Amino acid sequence: MNETIVAILLGILEGLTEFLPVSSTGHLILASELFGYDAAQWAQFNVVIQLGAILAVVVTYFRYLWGMFMGLLKWERTSVLFVRNLLIGFTPAAVIGLLAKDQIFALLESPLVVAWALLVGGIAMIGLEKAVRPGEDSGVAAIPLKKVIGIGFIQCLAMIPGTSRSGATILGALAMGVGRKTAAEFSFFLAVPTMLGAATVKIASEPEALLAGNGLIGWGEIAIGLAAAFMAAMLVIRAFVTYVSRFGFAPFGYYRIIIGGAALVWLTLR
Repeated sequence: MNETIVAILLGILEGLTEFLPVSSTGHLILASELFGYDAAQWAQFNVVIQLGAILAVVVTYFRYLWGMFMGLLKWERTSVLFVRNLLIGFTPAAVIGLLAKDQIFALLESPLVVAWALLVGGIAMIGLEKAVRPGEDSGVAAIPLKKVIGIGFIQCLAMIPGTSRSGATILGALAMGVGRKTAAEFSFFLAVPTMLGAATVKIASEPEALLAGNGLIGWGEIAIGLAAAFMAAMLVIRAFVTYVSRFGFAPFGYYRIIIGGAALVWLTLR
């Protein structure tokens, strides 16, 4: 398949699935198997284009984030607590990610792991949706420290491809009594340092893989993928918050079960 077309398709797939609880990484891994392109060749591309989705969060919530930044300069309580929660929520993933990065990268090569994680995660999502009653939406800054720490460790489950970083953090937050809208927005904001960190580690581990002209993916394809991921994510973020605030997460659970089950059958029989 033409590399430009692959870059566009993967960028759109990343942007559409990054902030939904369906695992963008899992979808990218399964896409490599389905379309038959070299997954190892596109591994760093798949990580780097997440920066496009990060930019979509910053643009969508720019006024809010700018207000938090200005408030931090004045040491306003809400802004200080907002930044504290982001830093503490990010810390477990940063520490565990650095210590276990080789094992994590190895898991990214296993579509079977993705299929099982999608299936099991979908069942868990439906079960939690029925069992948990979300709390009131009080804003990211109002999430208590103990809950932030718990959400931070739950986010580490997403190091297993197919689990979904957004799904783990949102459902973990709901199980701790956080409101749906607040849980979703905390997941979005937590994605910024987490995904920046993941991209930095991946680039630093194999910087030569991003150089054009060596048989790997070049900067042109990366730019196309970033742009596609950004535009697709912009369409998803606001719509997702509105949707889950009204209807919950069960539909995403059923989707995961269908995709994960179909992938298991296909991978087993092919």
